[in-house]
Amino acid sequence: MINIRLDYVLLDKRMKLTELSEATGIALNNLSILKTNKARAIRFSTLNALCKALGCTPGELIEYIPDEK
Repeated sequence: MINIRLDYVLLDKRMKLTELSEATGIALNNLSILKTNKARAIRFSTLNALCKALGCTPGELIEYIPDEK
């Protein structure tokens, strides 16, 4: 499973979702979908904008959790 860690990165950077939306130009509803892990895909341009605004790497935003079998 792929997990988007946007909520943790926002907490670490002490930034609100609305501030991130203003900094990136990404719509608040789209950021909310990412934050709640309901996104099915993410564009590289979106990932780039998030990393730039948050001062982080893609590896800090995205984690892989192996399926339990």
